Amino acid sequence: MPDLVVPDLSPEALAAVTAQIAGCAAEYDRTGAIPVRGLEVAHQAGLLTGTVAARYGGPGLGPLETVRILVALGEGDASVGLLAANNLIVHQRQAAADSWPVASYADLLWRSVQGPALANAVRSEPELGSPSRGGLPRTTASRHPDGGWVLNGRKTYATGGAALAYHVVWAVADEPGGDPRRPRVGQVIVPAELPGISWSDSWDHLGLRASNTHDVEYVDVRLPADAFVEIPRGPDGVYRDPSTTTTLGNFAYSAIYVGVARAARSAFVRFARERVPAALGRPIATTERIQTAAGEIDAQIAQAETLLFGVQLRAEAGETAHLPQLPLVKVQIARSAIAAVETAVAVLGNPGLTRHLPFERLLRDVLCVRVHPPQEDTALSAAGRRLLGQ
Repeated sequence: MPDLVVPDLSPEALAAVTAQIAGCAAEYDRTGAIPVRGLEVAHQAGLLTGTVAARYGGPGLGPLETVRILVALGEGDASVGLLAANNLIVHQRQAAADSWPVASYADLLWRSVQGPALANAVRSEPELGSPSRGGLPRTTASRHPDGGWVLNGRKTYATGGAALAYHVVWAVADEPGGDPRRPRVGQVIVPAELPGISWSDSWDHLGLRASNTHDVEYVDVRLPADAFVEIPRGPDGVYRDPSTTTTLGNFAYSAIYVGVARAARSAFVRFARERVPAALGRPIATTERIQTAAGEIDAQIAQAETLLFGVQLRAEAGETAHLPQLPLVKVQIARSAIAAVETAVAVLGNPGLTRHLPFERLLRDVLCVRVHPPQEDTALSAAGRRLLGQ
């Protein structure tokens, strides 16, 4: 088994990681390049493999510890946080289900010792959009006469781009004897260096600019027989992404944006203490207006953190009564994180929008919390139907 780093999750150690990653976040935001320095910091601290199971030589961290990691990474750079979250979810899912081919997962772990080795579920498509709203992918894994698979299709929003070591591709099985009206759907484990994989640099987004969430195409990519891992249907006949069926899958992404809100709070405090207008003759931190805004920012973050960590603690305690409300909790965390950053930007005026300061980047990044499923409209309508007995 590989010798993976056991991460130091003390507040001091996580704060040091945050500071190192934050030091280059603005540069990667401007260039859109893969945030290699931030990823290397996270790798050296053991934060990219924290959820690798103990039986595989990993620390086997639980959801609460993992959320703490992602808050710290998100506070440093939301793009690094997103890449790490996807990777930690893949390892967490493997810890729970042992679904990867043995040789493939051993290879991923070996690469993870050498440096940052990222894996991600590649799901969305141009026609389908996100599978979270239903539907089947057009990407196909066809049986080859030798018993293996041939992968063909195009995916959008494949976060990680060329930095990925493995793709976990959502596909429909095209196989002899299969029912075309009810095909098998699965995740295909694909090493990133195989022939037939090509990237289109399509990511030109408002936020998370360094996440490299590009389009990828698979043309006759040859894979072994064990590369296809079937995803079972739910009781309602709908396929569910395994990564969203755990507490970590539900809140890993929320944690990133709580980190972004924390970064905005820290930047606001620094600016307020250092800014001394000539007409005022003292730091703006001494004015009631700025103090009230700081209190509002802190209140929003307190609410987001209480919800985020409270959910993890209730899960650890074995509580289940709140489970139907988890999508609503995500909505409220998102609203609070956005409100915290928007308050900082609004009260500062021009300094809040200049690219010489971090506020506008943090605002762009925090708005991306809305794209992670379930979207707000879906969560609210489902909760309303449940509450009204419809």
